[in-house]
Amino acid sequence: MNRPLRSALRTAATALLATVTLAASAILGASPASAAPAGLPGMDVSSHQGNVNWSAAWNNGARFAYVKATEGTYYTNPYFAQQYNGSYNVGMIRGSYHFARPDTTSGATQANYFVDHGGGWSKDGKTLPGALDIEYNPYGATCYGLSQASMRSWIASFVNQYYARTGRWATIYTTTDWWSTCTGNTSQFAANNPLWIARYSSSVGTLPAGWGTYSFWQWSSSGVFPGDQNVWNGTLDRLKVLACNGPC
Repeated sequence: MNRPLRSALRTAATALLATVTLAASAILGASPASAAPAGLPGMDVSSHQGNVNWSAAWNNGARFAYVKATEGTYYTNPYFAQQYNGSYNVGMIRGSYHFARPDTTSGATQANYFVDHGGGWSKDGKTLPGALDIEYNPYGATCYGLSQASMRSWIASFVNQYYARTGRWATIYTTTDWWSTCTGNTSQFAANNPLWIARYSSSVGTLPAGWGTYSFWQWSSSGVFPGDQNVWNGTLDRLKVLACNGPC
């Protein structure tokens, strides 16, 4: 994902790494999880991972993947085809995600851009609903210059348009801290949108309001799989139900 930590770790001098690590702990959890939590193992990737060895990831136990497709209305992942199709071809259930830029264009405009550049959905049993990555701003103000009410409206615009285009409610990726700060900890999306929570700790911690449980948990930025480490909170059969929006 596009957390400020990711950029800092790539560009900061070695002397700054300890400071960056402490900042990440404050944002995403007290301390990294030492072992994978319970659940079905998976991963998420972006252009930072380049061409992924999907066979190796499958052999190491990954059964699903989310792949970055777009950001704002100005960026598409140049490795998207290799990552999205490659994960599918080895047998994974895969989906795509969009990094939100609420400071640039409307939610509906970005939902359309996402769907038009890899964010669609098909009832093939191996395609997850697209995900909205809404989190810390790596380019400026934490809440992208929006009030809590305006942020709620922006998210609603995105997920409603995504639903209109695909018939699916988008998964929402976020952290509890960002969600509380920038949306006022709204519960208005919990009824429809699966939660993908990011927290690098041994426990998932308090969830955003309205969600009694999480669907996906991104629990580490590194591990046995390329990219971020995730688990699905259930069995493979239940993940297929999410992919199919019911029975296939």
